[in-house]
Amino acid sequence: MARHVVLSDASPIIALSLIDRLDLLHALLGQITITEVVHTEIIAGGDRPGQGAIGFAIKVKWIRVITDEWLEPKFPDLDEGEASTLRAAIQCDRPCLVLIDERAGRAVAKEAGIAHTGTIGLLLQVKKRKLVPAVRPLFEQLFARGFRISAELIGAALALAGEA
Repeated sequence: MARHVVLSDASPIIALSLIDRLDLLHALLGQITITEVVHTEIIAGGDRPGQGAIGFAIKVKWIRVITDEWLEPKFPDLDEGEASTLRAAIQCDRPCLVLIDERAGRAVAKEAGIAHTGTIGLLLQVKKRKLVPAVRPLFEQLFARGFRISAELIGAALALAGEA
């Protein structure tokens, strides 16, 4: 059976880099693929927190950048990073998982039959696989770094993780 391809939008990579835990993404899923559009999004802005970790992950090939860009379908309601990621998933010739946080992008992925998860789902899997003893500290770090996750979602995730 063909190995799964993991494509990511910017948000989950930025989130884990903000708390210096891109290693968890690599340990959980292996190599992540991003489009050139997403690469530009996560590297733009100079010296943001987490950019060194992202640059390192690209250098050691935990994150692979593809330069192929597809123009269809358009996805006018999505930002260009989300749209390029979903177009790449549609064009993929192997089973694919998309990492995406934004509600509109997740809805498009679901409608297109594309397997997807977001930062919260990744962190729950990290705990389930015993790569961390608890997710609460990770959510607290994300919150402290300004990453936007609603208190409702965090509460539900902590309940699922048995940390409520």
